[in-house]
Amino acid sequence: MKNRSLLGIAGIVAVATLLSKVMGLVRQVTIAWAFGVGAAVDAYNYAYVIPGFLLILLGGINGPFHSAIVSVISRRPKSEVPVIIETVNTIVGLCLIALTVLLVWFAEPITSLWQGLTVSDVGLITKAIAVEQLQIMAPMALLAGLIGIGFGALNASDQYWLPSISPLFSSVAVVVAVGIFALGDRSDPWQGGRVLAWGTLVGALLQWLVQIPAQIRSGLGSPRLRWQVRHPGVQEILSILVPATLSSGLLYINVNVDLFFAAYIPQAAAALGYAQLLVQTPLGLVSNMLLVPLMPTLSRLTDPAHAPELKERIRQGLIVTALTMLPLSALIIALADPIVTLVYQRGEFTAEASHFVASILIGYGVGMFVYLGRDVLVRVFYALGDGDTPFRLSLLGVGLNVLFDWLWVDNSEPPVSP
Repeated sequence: MKNRSLLGIAGIVAVATLLSKVMGLVRQVTIAWAFGVGAAVDAYNYAYVIPGFLLILLGGINGPFHSAIVSVISRRPKSEVPVIIETVNTIVGLCLIALTVLLVWFAEPITSLWQGLTVSDVGLITKAIAVEQLQIMAPMALLAGLIGIGFGALNASDQYWLPSISPLFSSVAVVVAVGIFALGDRSDPWQGGRVLAWGTLVGALLQWLVQIPAQIRSGLGSPRLRWQVRHPGVQEILSILVPATLSSGLLYINVNVDLFFAAYIPQAAAALGYAQLLVQTPLGLVSNMLLVPLMPTLSRLTDPAHAPELKERIRQGLIVTALTMLPLSALIIALADPIVTLVYQRGEFTAEASHFVASILIGYGVGMFVYLGRDVLVRVFYALGDGDTPFRLSLLGVGLNVLFDWLWVDNSEPPVSP
């Protein structure tokens, strides 16, 4: 970090993230071509909620694990880093192994939370497929935590390419799996569901494996057990990690809230997934370019003597957010229909499905500026060691989302016929 400008780091992150996002789009287009909005991908969007939530929450760049590691390691002597990383890996790993077992054991009751899946025969089939998919993808809970810790350590040691490019490996695994499956009979939704689940799990495993050699070479520790819980660096990370994870987790609980109500509308879960990908591609690119170099900088400006410079960095972050997100939001809202048609409408993905997804894409587009602006401000609180304020505000956001979904969800005829 000390040897590179923020602009140089942003350029590295931008190129790597762009490649990853393009491959993510290819993955989604491949899934749309092979499955449309059928039962396999509809079930996948329910089954993926928790594994995907954990992969983004714990393993994602700018997630709480990544942010906590960067904020602490950036200020610690390099000699302490292996002890801290290996101990945090051990603590987190043990907790997430237990969570993995619980996900496998309780897959059926978890999937039953979407009560709308039980009101039709199509919904019951979708639910059954989702149960099996969740059991297959459960180990992603463990992988997510290890990925997030490793990426935070790599960023703190001035390595940005690998963490930003790594989601590409996950997308490639899914594309290859779906491509092989598409060569045969695509009429069996059960087999299609298994292909999606196993491809996703293998992709997460690859994301973790590719970072291990880089960590070892950089002196950031290795995949071994260590238990020095009383180390000050470990204690500092845990003090930030717990409230930050709860706060970020509440944001993703909103996805569960939306899916709970969407379960009453066939194909709505699949449509939400397709629309979200189109928004997350540009949003994720700008977010990584802005937040990855900004987080270590904010962490080093928390001393009261640096308050003017800290305020200036915050102002710059919000200005960049406005200059990038507002024009993108306007374009997505104005061109939602042609964008969805161009990207997805082929194979099993019909014109009716395109119109359905476009209507959701407009809603996502409206919130792009607020989404990224919130992320900038949350990183300021994390840098200051305050995870409680974002948590309280996120809790309020979940409550409002429940209220608005309840008021506005249309439980009448689905917009797309099965």
